[in-house]
Amino acid sequence: MSEPNTLFTETILLLGGAVVSAPIFKRLGLGTVLGYLAAGVVIGPIFHGLTDGEQILDVAELGVVFLLFIIGLELKPSRLWQMRRDIFGLGTAQVVATGLVLTLLTYFSGILDWRGSIVAGFGLALSSTAFAMQILEDEGDVNTRYGQRSFSMLLFQDLAIVPLLALISILDGGKGSGAPLLDFAVAIAAVAAMIVMGRYLLTPLFQIIARTGAREAMIAAALFVVMGSASLMQLAGLSMAMGAFLSGVMLAESSYRHELEADIEPFRGVLLAIFFIAVGLSIELEVLRDNGLFIVVAVPVIMTAKALVIYILCRATGSPHDDAIRIAFLLPQGGEFGFVLFTAAGVAGLMPTSTASLLIAIVTLSMALTPIGTMLAKRLLSGKEEEQLDEDFEGAGADVLMVGFSRFGQIAAQILLAGGRAVTVIDFSADRIRQASSFGFRIYFGDGTRKDVLRAAGIDRAKIVVVCTQKREITDKIVELVQADYPHAKLFVRSYDRIHSIALRNLNVDYELRETLESGLLFGRRTLEALGVGEAEAYEIGEDIRKRDEARLVLQVTEGLQAGRDMLFSQPVKPEPLVKPKRAANFDEDPLAGTAEVTADA
Repeated sequence: MSEPNTLFTETILLLGGAVVSAPIFKRLGLGTVLGYLAAGVVIGPIFHGLTDGEQILDVAELGVVFLLFIIGLELKPSRLWQMRRDIFGLGTAQVVATGLVLTLLTYFSGILDWRGSIVAGFGLALSSTAFAMQILEDEGDVNTRYGQRSFSMLLFQDLAIVPLLALISILDGGKGSGAPLLDFAVAIAAVAAMIVMGRYLLTPLFQIIARTGAREAMIAAALFVVMGSASLMQLAGLSMAMGAFLSGVMLAESSYRHELEADIEPFRGVLLAIFFIAVGLSIELEVLRDNGLFIVVAVPVIMTAKALVIYILCRATGSPHDDAIRIAFLLPQGGEFGFVLFTAAGVAGLMPTSTASLLIAIVTLSMALTPIGTMLAKRLLSGKEEEQLDEDFEGAGADVLMVGFSRFGQIAAQILLAGGRAVTVIDFSADRIRQASSFGFRIYFGDGTRKDVLRAAGIDRAKIVVVCTQKREITDKIVELVQADYPHAKLFVRSYDRIHSIALRNLNVDYELRETLESGLLFGRRTLEALGVGEAEAYEIGEDIRKRDEARLVLQVTEGLQAGRDMLFSQPVKPEPLVKPKRAANFDEDPLAGTAEVTADA
């Protein structure tokens, strides 16, 4: 079979494994992650459908990269600064304390000397960002307090990979890359470069592309930024995921944040699924069989020790019991960076390659057990503490999600903001976003007719969705989408005209209003007052018209557009032609048949 056909077949197997395993394991309540792992084991080690699991793992790691980019989009720099104590305080304590405990356990097990035990201990102290964040996302817990503390520790572990790789160079007596300080300086310089580029280049880039209206160019630019920043960090010795995360943070305050998240999300989901399948593919059943007894003892001991250390540290730094339990059972597994460290240590001669393979098998098995552990953790919760959401997630989670920042929407937003209510606003016009920004408004670039954009903008947590778009067909599409997929949200809709209002009422929206109604009523009142009618009398007349209009709409919804004509104030005039017709009219016809029906927007 030719190489292209082989690649095609492998892709079908991977996608087929994801399609079959995810629904089954989700239905069983075991989670999609465990399903993907099982699919990988079946496809690879059992039936040998795929044998190059490590190569697939390298490509599928882009799923972790995209995941970290999306997480970065949720954290603006000011929010990240608020998390600095958890990142550098709790994160440092977790890596150091867990590393020392696991180093001692490894050394006293007798499989490695003290140098190899240090590498093994600190390598096992790292957790899997992919597994932990996917579980948090499946549970909807990314923005909870325990979710944010978990992420803080994972973020520090990504930073710790640089000094740990430098530690291998020190322990092997300088036979590896003999300039750890230089490596550290290069990593710091790369982070600084990323921050500068993100601050001054990324937003202008997306502004230019958005003005072109080329949808595919926007997607290509998003992929270019994520993969480019990841590659830059990798060249500097940091993780690819760290680069993607930094670029996401730099774009967290951009108006294009939600659109970028929606563009990246499909790639992230598919590649992350393939990543978990590739982990299953890379499990070496021969290693498990040859060292079965040792692995059966080592995996639970390592996971238990790690969980105990994390629980104690979380409790000592202020986490309640339930949060500490959740974190401890979420992060006891080994991580992807353990593969890198153990392989590098084997090459450097700090441990035999067979031992490195054994440690990799232990890490992989601990990953597989993590979803089961998180389910068991629920049995240890006290249930007395209410889950609280972290505040200050810019643009996501407001009570009101406004789609379209038209003139109508701008006035409505003023009322809401004056009432102390937070509003998330998305609009698809780059020019309108730029104009609004110059007046201090904060709106996000996104197409409100797309489900993924609405989800990224926080519709799951919105109480009311306000649709203020200018075109009727776009408004109707958004209304149908929200009613179909987010029935919990109330719909307040700006209608185009009377006919549109009737259609919206037939769709059972919670509230609709024609843009011209209130302004027309006020305009008529002021005109009456200018003609000498008293203000109070003009107001009463206006209210009477309002009531008549509402009564007519109620009738028209059930009986048709012609209903309620008797409620209109009119001065019927029989039209006479300005020019005498050349032939007599047919008087059997209605003489008013050609006149316009004054109901379109009355």
